[in-house]
Amino acid sequence: MVRRSSTENFERIEPFRDRLQLVQADLLDTMSLISLLEDIHPREVYNLAAQSFVPTSWKQPVLTAQFDAIGVTRLLEAIRLVDRSIRFYQASSSEMFGKVREVPQTELTPFHPRSPYGVAKVYAHYITVNYRESYGIFACSGILFNHESPRRGREFVTRKVTDGVARIAAGLANELQLGNLEAKRDWGFAGDYVEAMWLMLQQPEPDDYVVATGESHSVGELVEIAFRCIGRDWRQHVVQDPALTRPAEVDHLVGDAAKARRVLGWKPKVGFAQLVTMMVDADRARYGTS
Repeated sequence: MVRRSSTENFERIEPFRDRLQLVQADLLDTMSLISLLEDIHPREVYNLAAQSFVPTSWKQPVLTAQFDAIGVTRLLEAIRLVDRSIRFYQASSSEMFGKVREVPQTELTPFHPRSPYGVAKVYAHYITVNYRESYGIFACSGILFNHESPRRGREFVTRKVTDGVARIAAGLANELQLGNLEAKRDWGFAGDYVEAMWLMLQQPEPDDYVVATGESHSVGELVEIAFRCIGRDWRQHVVQDPALTRPAEVDHLVGDAAKARRVLGWKPKVGFAQLVTMMVDADRARYGTS
C-alpha cells in the first residue's frame, strides 16, 4: 500500500517491483482503507507504515500521532467493518520502553516512552490489544528492537554511518558528523525480524512478542566496525555535533526475545558485525568502491 504522491520514491523496493502490486490508500483516510480491504480481500495485513524517524517526531508530533497512533485505529476499524478474519500485524517498537524500568526488556516490562514517536507507538500497541480482546480479531504486535539493512534510510544513524564511510572511501567526503557515540541499541538484521513478523501470524492464537538480539552495542562500536571495513581510523574522520543529540535520550534498550524463541521457534541469524559489514559493502557498491 502506498500513498498517492506527485513524485514516486520506490528506490528501496525496486529490486522486487516485479513481484509486488502497489495499491493506493492512506492511513489518514478511513474510507480508502475500507475500499482497499474490500477490493483486495487480504488474509494478512502487516502495518509497517509510520512516521518512523524519532527526531522528526519532536518537530512534527501531531502528524506523527496521526500516522502512528490514530492511523492504526483507522486500519483496525476498517478490518472490523470489512472482514474480522483478517490477521493483523502491528509494528510496535522498543522506543515504547524509553526510560526503562528493567534490563533486558520483555513483553511485561512497563512502557515509559521518551519521544512523541514512542508515545504514539504505545497508543498503537494498546489499541491493537484492545481490538483483539474486544472484537476477537487476530491481531499481534511485534515489539521490534532496532532492525537494520542496506535498505535503511540515510537519516537513521546506522545507514548514516555506513553511507558516510562509503563516501569517505570513495573520496567524496572526509568527515562524518554524529551525535552521542555512547548511545546504545539492540541492533538486528531486518530480514531476520520480518521472518518473526510472519511467524506471529501463523500461530493458532494471536499474541505480542519482543523481537531482539539480546545484545547491546554503542554507536561508537558501530562506527569502529564500519571504518574497519575500509581500513581507516574513525578518530580521524568523526566529528561529534551536540545539535544531533536527542532532547531526551532513551536508556539502555536491550530486548529479551525468549518468548519468540520458545513459541515461534525464532532466533536471529545475522550478528552485529556481519550486519554492519553487509551495510558498508552495499553502500560501497553504490559508490563503485567495493
